[in-house]
Amino acid sequence: MFKKILVATDLSEISEQIINAVPCLRSIGTEEIVLVHCLNIRDVGGLANTLSPLIQPVLNKQQTQLTEQGFNTRTEIRIGIPAIEINRAAQEKDCSLIVVGSHGYNLTKDILLGGVTTAVLHTATRPVLVIKIEHGEARGSEPSSWNPLHHILYPTDFSDNAEAAFLYLEEIVAAGAAKVTLLHIQDHTFGVHVKDRLEVFNRIDQERLIQLAERLQAKNGKTEIVIDVIYGSVAGEIIRRIKEQLVSMVVMGTQGRGHIGEMFLGSVSNKVVRYSPVPVLLVPLVHS
Repeated sequence: MFKKILVATDLSEISEQIINAVPCLRSIGTEEIVLVHCLNIRDVGGLANTLSPLIQPVLNKQQTQLTEQGFNTRTEIRIGIPAIEINRAAQEKDCSLIVVGSHGYNLTKDILLGGVTTAVLHTATRPVLVIKIEHGEARGSEPSSWNPLHHILYPTDFSDNAEAAFLYLEEIVAAGAAKVTLLHIQDHTFGVHVKDRLEVFNRIDQERLIQLAERLQAKNGKTEIVIDVIYGSVAGEIIRRIKEQLVSMVVMGTQGRGHIGEMFLGSVSNKVVRYSPVPVLLVPLVHS
């Protein structure tokens, strides 16, 4: 499933949190890593060729770290617009997953582990795993102790993009996920219009989740499956569940079928990425 992945790094001290988390992806099949650092052509201009030899030793250090963990790791320095180059590299190297970091809602600078993450998600044609990175005292437990298969939260609005994400969830469950929560949230902004029919909608959506649960059970009968239909603020309820139920990873689509525009910025998935304290696997809907 995610045998060969691309890991984007800016070589900073805090990017080590991403490197430390990567070995945990072995549980979902990762064996090979393409470690990519991008020099932003807007910043370095004609100095790119001079900077590359200076950067390579630092990149090699991270490569050694991953190689010692048993991964077949190669490095690449690319010059251009980082988000474009990351997505291009993933396609050229046939990587099944892109791993990037995010500073979350505090980001103020367009750096690789911040604003570039959002830009990558705008144009990604491969799933993107966003890992939250923290500064100094804000850091939580060591990423190396992360278990992505512990408890996966799958929020769905039953859109085509949600179904695309579910296909990956099925494979993750087959890899040995211990627990999965299937969650549908009746958006409270529609309350005035559908309140008198809420029970009907809840019953229909409950049945939909039961069907999804049956598909997961067929993949792995040992996985604990929880289904829930609730009413409220979609992004807010997802974040609350993450924090209260010891979720280890969120799997969801990048877009839904909301009543507002389907651009990524401002969408539920964007809010979840910014506020989630745990990694979020975002799956784009790629049209053939």
